[in-house]
Amino acid sequence: MGATHPQTGSAPSIRLSTRRGRWIEHWNPEDTRQWETEGRAIAGRNLRWSIFAEFLGFVVWQLWSIVVVQLPGAGFTLSTSETFWLISMPALVGATLRIPYTFMVPRFGGRNWTIVSALLLLVPAIGLAVCVSNPATPFWALLAVAALAGVGGGNFASSMANITFFYPAREKGWALGLNAAGGNLGAAVAQLVVPVAVSITAVLVTGTSLAVAGLIWVPLILLAAFGAWKNMDNLANAKGDLAGSIAALKEPHLWVMAFLYIGTFGSFIGFSGVFPKLIKDMFPEFSSFQIGAAALSLAFLGPLVGSLARPYGGRIADRFGGARMTVAAFATMAVITLTLIATLPLKNFWLFLALFLALFTASGFGNGTTYRMIPVIFGTASRAARAGAEPAQTARLASAALGLISAIGAYGGFLIPQLLGASSTATGSYVPAFFGFVAAYVLMLGVTAFCYLRKGSLVATTKA
Repeated sequence: MGATHPQTGSAPSIRLSTRRGRWIEHWNPEDTRQWETEGRAIAGRNLRWSIFAEFLGFVVWQLWSIVVVQLPGAGFTLSTSETFWLISMPALVGATLRIPYTFMVPRFGGRNWTIVSALLLLVPAIGLAVCVSNPATPFWALLAVAALAGVGGGNFASSMANITFFYPAREKGWALGLNAAGGNLGAAVAQLVVPVAVSITAVLVTGTSLAVAGLIWVPLILLAAFGAWKNMDNLANAKGDLAGSIAALKEPHLWVMAFLYIGTFGSFIGFSGVFPKLIKDMFPEFSSFQIGAAALSLAFLGPLVGSLARPYGGRIADRFGGARMTVAAFATMAVITLTLIATLPLKNFWLFLALFLALFTASGFGNGTTYRMIPVIFGTASRAARAGAEPAQTARLASAALGLISAIGAYGGFLIPQLLGASSTATGSYVPAFFGFVAAYVLMLGVTAFCYLRKGSLVATTKA
């Protein structure tokens, strides 16, 4: 055990010690003296590399949604159903992987798992480059490689779980918000960079240039793995909480909040995936803008504004209440979607773009408000809280619930493309699917108000 020095209060402060493999012993971010003298700098270093690795995870997760609209130009012939399966499969696998990824950090260490999870991104990135280089690649092979891109979606869960252990409760929300927003930006950056890189490569080299969509990320993935190896740490006292997750699954509020998160984060990641396809189908002349040798797609603006809105949703929810702001978010999303349906016959691209950017902003805002609700709800209205559980126990349930809810909510990234694809195949129009989204947002608004704002609700007076 390391030397001690005085801590504010009566308990002694224990200095950190590090053993082989960058395993830190005696980590306690709630120890104010340890945090200010040693912990803050260590946590900040781990957060920066965690954000970078998670950012690349989102990049890889979104690659197929960008590439799929360019496959016909590369000689591929795909049906509408096949196209939307390629868009939605990474979301399906990524959402599923978020559950086991949550437990990888306590099992292997945050540094170690960040290295492994970063290197795993090489498989779908290189696999995409190989597949799209040959128009004879069968659909099943394309779908399999698209599924592998789901490992990028799983990174969110392990990254968030890791950073949770590093920060004290008073700073955890801000740190997790930065980590989430930094990761979400990967979707926007991928949609900005990939079309530009593909178009420039087409000018500079002969033959297909679509492979560069995967290859350009390989050096950055290797840098992320090396940076994690060189700069990140494992925490010896970071323990898994399988029992807490099982207990959280028994809480009805987990399923209510997961349903709401499908509407907020699910909309964000689902629309991020289909936005390039929607622009291509509805406004092909605006699918890209030629700037010199580069082709710029404005699809990146959607996930960009959604990512930037997320932390503000959490901050405003702190002031006015998460449930109230979530109701406002769903109401706004419903109104915007109805306006979008009403204005589609005008065939005005700039109005379409403005409305979709507003929809992305509202969904990103809702991501922050719903995430903000979870700790308060589990601290006041969960079965454990009503039975008189200690705050430490309800906090444990809330922590487990956050990981599970983020996993379930990510299935929205699968549902939205599938519903749009089914609508297009059955009716030749996306409008029926958009009406379905409006109905879902109204239902989610009602569930939020009934469960968390109605008179007599245990959380109605707590700014949940």
